[in-house]
Amino acid sequence: MNAVALENLSKTYAGGKQAVKHISLTLKPGEVFGFLGPNGAGKTTTVKLLNGMLTPSEGNCRVLDMDPAQEPEKVHALSGVLTEHAQMYDGLTGMQNLTFYAAVFGIPAGEGKERARELLRRLELTEATDQKLSAYSTGMRQRLSLARALIHRPRVLFLDEPTSGLDPESAQNVNRLIRELAQKEGVTIFLCTHQLRYAQEICTRYGLIEEGCLLAEGTLEELRGRIPAGTRLLIRAARMPEGLPLQHTGETQYETAISQDEEIPVLVRRIVAGGGDIYQVSVKKPSLEDIYFTLTAKRKEAAK
Repeated sequence: MNAVALENLSKTYAGGKQAVKHISLTLKPGEVFGFLGPNGAGKTTTVKLLNGMLTPSEGNCRVLDMDPAQEPEKVHALSGVLTEHAQMYDGLTGMQNLTFYAAVFGIPAGEGKERARELLRRLELTEATDQKLSAYSTGMRQRLSLARALIHRPRVLFLDEPTSGLDPESAQNVNRLIRELAQKEGVTIFLCTHQLRYAQEICTRYGLIEEGCLLAEGTLEELRGRIPAGTRLLIRAARMPEGLPLQHTGETQYETAISQDEEIPVLVRRIVAGGGDIYQVSVKKPSLEDIYFTLTAKRKEAAK
């Protein structure tokens, strides 16, 4: 069973704006899926459709084989959501906020308090357990919001910019928790962000969206295969022999495009055999940013 499935999913608002356009994709349990695009690309609308907050104009979506539009309560019981501006209660302490939401999910008081204590520990909020939320910093509020989304042990977790407002150490801690949830507990993570470099560090698969359209989806290696400017081999060397398929880019800098790693030792041996002195060899593969901008440029060109 797929954890999340979208089939020809579309959403057009009353004013005529089509925010999501015929998106189809599936997520397996335990995936960390990065749903990537700029603000206004359709990420939030998609998450609202997957949580039953909006009804599709066309197509359908399912979470754990349930239709969010028809069974929102059942979906919410098995999924957690962290929005960029999650609402909680300023007059309650961190512990009181978490135990309140545990009770909302029908978790017994003792178990709810134990879960809350464990989440506060894992998110390094133990010292703020009895502080009112009004005294929390932005980063602390963000971490408590994540704890709230996890209090009922969801099987699918929707995250919107989960490290927004966090210092580097706290962000690293949240990323570690996300990986543990996916790898050790099989939780499926649907992570929305416009930070492509961040997504490349933590996600196992990606969907690139612009203006409601899914440009491409797959693993990083699969996406790299979608663009013509692939892997580049960078070489720093002196006395480079002539006749090799290399572009001279600096005093001792050379580069060339390669399609597979097996080409590297062959080229290195030719340089050495020709009397060249090699100081450094490195491989540069397209980043998610490179892929995204290439695909968006290609789409704009096709639209002319």
